[in-house]
Amino acid sequence: MKTRCFWVTESKLYQDYHDFEWGEPVYDDATLFEFLLLETFQAGLSWITILNKRENFRIAFDDFDYHKIANYTDVKYDALLQNEGIIRNKLKIKSAITNAQLFIKIQEQFGSFSKFIWSYVDGNPVVNQFKNREEVPATTPLSDKISNDLKKLGFKFVGSTVIYAFMQAVGMVNDHTTDCFKHPNNVAI
Repeated sequence: MKTRCFWVTESKLYQDYHDFEWGEPVYDDATLFEFLLLETFQAGLSWITILNKRENFRIAFDDFDYHKIANYTDVKYDALLQNEGIIRNKLKIKSAITNAQLFIKIQEQFGSFSKFIWSYVDGNPVVNQFKNREEVPATTPLSDKISNDLKKLGFKFVGSTVIYAFMQAVGMVNDHTTDCFKHPNNVAI
């Protein structure tokens, strides 16, 4: 049996997410936006809640197409508020639209959102050596900085905890615990 990080439950969905996505470096803007949107909706909720609704989010938010989301009308916003398959939070839905618009502005300025976000770690994942739950932080000085920078640009629901979870999800930081089979020290070469 594989040893996984402490937060992984018996849920196949959770195990697959851990084994194939979490902590894997993501440089693709479309996938980065998907995780940014999902993490902002996760604020105050459990990640498994979001994972269970991920496909509903994918459908409701046009396959996470930030170009479409940036142009959502009041009619689309109202439809999202009525969609029982997603988290129907007015402010989070509005933030998805605002964040999509700002995501595009960052792309225009930096060439891609990936170049912008990965510049905070010089393009390479930070590999941590955490042994257990107690050692894994909810925020770091770097997530504080990224959060503050994004807020200054106008992004919403991007507090330091959300940003650190985003960094973990997209592999900017590798927080697989040292006993986990996915930690770089344990991965067969």
